[in-house]
Parts: sequence; C-alpha cells; structure tokens
Amino acid sequence: MDPALRVAESGLRAQHQYMGIISNNLANANTTAFKKNRPEFEDLAYQIIRQPGSATSETTNSPAGIVMGTGVKMADNKKMFTQGPPIPTDTSLDIAIGGRGFLKVQIPNQSDMAYTRAGSLRINEQGQLTMPSGYLIDPPITIPEGSQKILISEDGIVSVTTPDNNNAEEIGRIELSDFINPEGLLPIGGNLYKETIASGNPTNGAPADNGYGRILQGSLEGSNVNVVEEMVSLIEAQRTFEVTSKAVSAIDGMLQNITQRT
Repeated sequence: MDPALRVAESGLRAQHQYMGIISNNLANANTTAFKKNRPEFEDLAYQIIRQPGSATSETTNSPAGIVMGTGVKMADNKKMFTQGPPIPTDTSLDIAIGGRGFLKVQIPNQSDMAYTRAGSLRINEQGQLTMPSGYLIDPPITIPEGSQKILISEDGIVSVTTPDNNNAEEIGRIELSDFINPEGLLPIGGNLYKETIASGNPTNGAPADNGYGRILQGSLEGSNVNVVEEMVSLIEAQRTFEVTSKAVSAIDGMLQNITQRT
C-alpha cells in the first residue's frame, strides 16, 4: 500500500473508533450511573529518512533531519468517573453514592466481586437486597417480613419499622469499596465493573467515613454524559473523517496520474 494511503487509512480508522465511542456515550445518556468514555490518540512510529543531527557535510549537521509520520492510533479509552447528577425518585430502595465508592455485588458462580454505582435495589423472594439482575449486594442485608418502612442513612445504616414497633430497628449496613485507580476497572456490562491489576485491590469502608461517599436514599445517580458536548465532538469527528476521506481520494487521483504517465 502507498505510504500516504496507509497514513490516511489510519486516520479514518481512528475517527471511526472515535465516533463509536461518542455513539456509546450518547446511547447511555440516560443509563443509571453510566460513566462516559474519553478516547486518547497518539501518533505512530516515524519513518526516519534523515536522522536529526546527522552529517550533511564534513563540517555541517542536519538541524532537524527528515522524519515522516506513519499515522495515528487509539492509545486509551478512559472511563471518566466524575460524579453524575442525583435524580430524585422518592423510592426507598433507590440510593445514590455522593462521592467516591462502589457497591459490592456478588456474581453467582464467581469467586471475585463486581462493583457498581447504580443503586437501584430490589428485594428478592428471601427478603435480601439485590440488584435488578438479582445479584446480591455484599455484605448481604435481609429485610424482615412485614417491614413497613425502610430507612437508609447517609452512613449506610439500614433500618426498618414494623407494625409492632414504630421505632426504627437497625438490620444491617451498606459498605462501599474504593480503588486507587477507578479508571483501571474493567466494565463488563449491566452497570458492573471488575477489578484489574490496573485498578489495584479494593479497600472497603463505611459510607461518609474516611473519604467514602455518602448514601443518598430516594435518589439515583444519573449518567455523567453531557449530550451537548458529545454532539459537538461527534460533529468534529465527522468533519475530520470527511476531510481524511478527501485525502484518500486525492492520493488515489495522484496515483492514477502517475500510472497513466508511466
């Protein structure tokens, strides 16, 4: 392949990947606790035609040399763990995390935990608090049968009232996990993440304590996607793709002229 075409092809691929990331951000603009992705690109290795500083005569050196770029590639696709806006739901089992931290989730038939910031909780047939998928939160919390009101404090204490007792009785406590590098977590779908070597090991603690976020009952954390910003980025990526496509057409025309004259 002609070197110029190869460079243009790498640009088309990079912009196509960029538009895919933007499209995913926009598609999840209303997904609970979704964290947008931000891609980063880097230039590929350079073809050195003349080394900078190489001799051009017995007494002179090339001040800049001649190096030719070979294109671009995606270097990173970072998850942006900025806080999403709290969305009031007035539902007692909806919780948002205001600050750092993740809920721990038990995935069946797997020894390691998953983590999430989506706090749309449910109660299963055994009275246990679960995610909408049915996965139990950890540590497990069981709501007693006949409970009338469920209260979750900012520091994660879960209490209930019963017909026989209007005073709130503590039945458990929600714990949060945090990571030194949350961007290194592996998203696996279903609003869940898995720890990796890059994220580091989880540290567990109580909400609203030692830097952990507080629990906001009756709210859910919204997506941190800014639709206007994503649309602007989409237009930029589209225009860049179109201009690079024109470069491909121009290079093709030049090659045709060269072929016809030889």
